[in-house]
Amino acid sequence: MNKVSKEQIIEALKPIQDPEIHIGIVDLGLIYNVEVNDDGKVEIKMTLTTPHCPVGPELVSAVEITAKSVEGVKDVDVELVWDPPYDPHEMASDYAKDELGIW
Repeated sequence: MNKVSKEQIIEALKPIQDPEIHIGIVDLGLIYNVEVNDDGKVEIKMTLTTPHCPVGPELVSAVEITAKSVEGVKDVDVELVWDPPYDPHEMASDYAKDELGIW
């Protein structure tokens, strides 16, 4: 069995875009934590830009499906968290900050 890394999961999640902002959820900083155990179980903590995000359920589902598609992943648990609250100044990429004018 191939050992899955946190980096592999994050890389797989990069193409998932927030459909309203058209920027990847990893770049936006919506993925708070990824843990992978030796048995291929992946636990992901993520948030949304707002608790009332109309596409929230679709984003959570896309994260789960995408993580499960990584070779070696046996199970995925995606937890939607609100603490700490999303802060656009904590975006994971300069590209996202440039696109949204956040500095």
